[in-house]
Amino acid sequence: MKNIPSVNLADFLSEDPIIKNKFVEEIGKAYEEIGFVCLKNHFLSDVLVRDLYKEVTSFFELPVATKKSYEISALGGQRGYVSFGKEHAKGSVNADLKEFWHFGQVPEERANLDEDYPKNVVVTELPNFNETGMTAYRMLEKTGLYVLRALALYIGLDEFYFDHWAANGDSILRPIHYPPITREPEGAVRAGAHGDINLITLLMGASAGGLQVLRKDGEWIDAIPQEDELVINVGDMLERHTNNKLRSTIHRVVNPPRESWGTPRYSIPFFMHPRGDMKLNCLDACVDEAHPKAYEDITAGAFLNQRLIEIGLVKED
Repeated sequence: MKNIPSVNLADFLSEDPIIKNKFVEEIGKAYEEIGFVCLKNHFLSDVLVRDLYKEVTSFFELPVATKKSYEISALGGQRGYVSFGKEHAKGSVNADLKEFWHFGQVPEERANLDEDYPKNVVVTELPNFNETGMTAYRMLEKTGLYVLRALALYIGLDEFYFDHWAANGDSILRPIHYPPITREPEGAVRAGAHGDINLITLLMGASAGGLQVLRKDGEWIDAIPQEDELVINVGDMLERHTNNKLRSTIHRVVNPPRESWGTPRYSIPFFMHPRGDMKLNCLDACVDEAHPKAYEDITAGAFLNQRLIEIGLVKED
């Protein structure tokens, strides 16, 4: 496998059960084997993607002092701006070479959540920034729900098992700016090798290459989607919930060749989280004699907090 498998969401939306099941098998096997797919025919339009990148680029071009006025320490990096060098991969001492923004969930009134999500931070300098970001948020959330429905079927669950947990979940849209590299990074990379915390991550095509995925045999391969595809990978929560049936694969963003150090990189992942009260206990359908239960019981909220401490965004009490 030299590249990430490609699947077509239109197959899952087909009224032909054979075509729909073909998608379920393709995506399920890909997530067992490498944990990543490229997805065609998602719900993001080309116009929306273009508008979002325009707004994101405009935000990161604002003066540092202006950006930092939107960095609110009490939110633990969960909303608004997170400045350069604040986050690192779990277990790494080197900060990633990036700054980013977080848009978060605005739950439905009938969501009946046990927790209050932080409110989104409004950028007054850019009147279309928040609206464009949240429109993209909704389209990515919709795409992610269909992917989770396919995975529920693959595991042997009811197709809509994840809907309640993910539809008003604590998901995050994270526009990232990797600035030009101006001096020798001394061991730091744009994003250190890591697994994602959440259920699944949906990534729009980045403005430059660099994303690499670690294969089972230990070889790093480039993730190269087509222009109209999203890269979607399994996160640690889903790996845990499926007792390692679906793989949360280690990945990284490497630095460009020296001759391209002056080129910035923009990337916009959507981290699909469930509600905090979702139990991530290993599913009975994924536990048997050959695959004994691998993890202790934990809720999504407790697991998220634990991991945010490990990557440096939240301070331990």
